[in-house]
Amino acid sequence: MRLEKRTQSASMALVLAPMGAVVFTLLVSALLVLWAGAPVGQTYGLLLQGGFGSVFAFSETLTRAIPLMLTGMAATVAFKARLFNIGAEGQLYVGAIAAVAVGGLHDGTGWALPPALLFVLMMLAAALAGALLLLGPALMKAKLGVDEVVTTLLLNFIVQLLVSLMLDGPMKDPTAMGWPQSVALMPELELAKLIPQTRVHTGLLWAVALSVSLWALMKYTVLGFDIRAVGANARAAAFAGVPVTRTVVLVAMLSGALAGLAGAIEVAGRTSYLTLDMSPGYGYSGIVIAMLAALHPLGVVLASVFVAGVLVGADSMSRAVGVPTFIADVIVATSLISVLVATLLTQYRVRLK
Repeated sequence: MRLEKRTQSASMALVLAPMGAVVFTLLVSALLVLWAGAPVGQTYGLLLQGGFGSVFAFSETLTRAIPLMLTGMAATVAFKARLFNIGAEGQLYVGAIAAVAVGGLHDGTGWALPPALLFVLMMLAAALAGALLLLGPALMKAKLGVDEVVTTLLLNFIVQLLVSLMLDGPMKDPTAMGWPQSVALMPELELAKLIPQTRVHTGLLWAVALSVSLWALMKYTVLGFDIRAVGANARAAAFAGVPVTRTVVLVAMLSGALAGLAGAIEVAGRTSYLTLDMSPGYGYSGIVIAMLAALHPLGVVLASVFVAGVLVGADSMSRAVGVPTFIADVIVATSLISVLVATLLTQYRVRLK
């Protein structure tokens, strides 16, 4: 058996590949549900109902989807340039640290600046922190050929230790009775609720607007063309005059900034303070979302809602039929593998010798 490169990939196949991967994932997961002794139809029905079956359920799904959209876009723009950013989790946390440092320290006075200006500075600080964290691995890849998968992945653990240090040190909330959490943001810096009596906040509008902006940048700007050219073939792009190193650096800054904003928006919109478990793996899930969306910025929005719905729905489903909530992690992980295989088959055909 060998793989043969297709001369061209049908556009319909590129669209249907992620959908087919999702269907395959549900079929594989159904075997695990049967193994657990639960009815497949009822389990998937409860999963769907738990994620989308009521205003409360859908609001929780949207709330969970907001950071996933941002980390998904961070992975999308980086992967488009073949900069494999596996460090969005760490970038999210340094963004959250920067947001709390600007908007929560100094006894809650926020540097004695007007709230509107302080909010802008808080978001800029979060974006800059995430961007700078990815800049180092990007430069090492461009100049020294260092594998960015290793460097960005290891930085996640370094950042986790940094967060632990800050929460037990200069950022620790003295009123938290010893619980490791940071001081809270000023109330004026928290994002408004988008739907009354739910946890959905205006960060959703930020995420959707950034998704549209990223799509427009990739499609209509010179930088977008450079990113696609570098991702297709960096050597050919350099021969054609594309500034490869500059493009990789800009992509790294943009990708890290999006992940950093995810941390700031999560703090300002949902928690108001930073904890070690603020993110249940949003940075890693962003990779799955980017692949499910076929690296399309607008598709990231839909893929984020799908993954968030699975994660939220698994909680209520587990209580009803006794299937462990880890089935959600299996669905998400299998989706990634399925999408990778489906994408491969759109570019190559299998030949039997």
